[in-house]
Amino acid sequence: MGDDISSLFTNCLDPKAHPDYEDLSKLRVSSHFLIRRDGELIQFVATNERAWHAGESELCGIKGCNDFSIGVELEGTDYIPYTEMQYQKLTHLIKELKQYYPKISNERIIGHCDIAPERKTDPGPVFNWQQLFSLLTTGDR
Repeated sequence: MGDDISSLFTNCLDPKAHPDYEDLSKLRVSSHFLIRRDGELIQFVATNERAWHAGESELCGIKGCNDFSIGVELEGTDYIPYTEMQYQKLTHLIKELKQYYPKISNERIIGHCDIAPERKTDPGPVFNWQQLFSLLTTGDR
């Protein structure tokens, strides 16, 4: 994807760069964080500000998850396994966020597929939740 993913999350995606981008260019999309395949962490929005990562969503009967959540995107697809570097960086980020936001518990760490199942599928079936929670519980390897 190159820099196109950063362009998407900053609403600067060129709709002419690829045939699939025309529909995406009409969306208002952002995320607090992006973790690239090589583990690079990029922050687009401050955690105390609203990002547009979830869209129409609901968690525990509360609608509008963008209003009360921190969005972390992982570069990849639903069907290509995420990299070890992504899991390591995600673990480190979550631990840091938990220090500042003590209400974040492992039970509150969920995917877009859980809050908007009609529209979103990420992180997809290849995301290893067990590995993530093991790293969060036992520490970095």
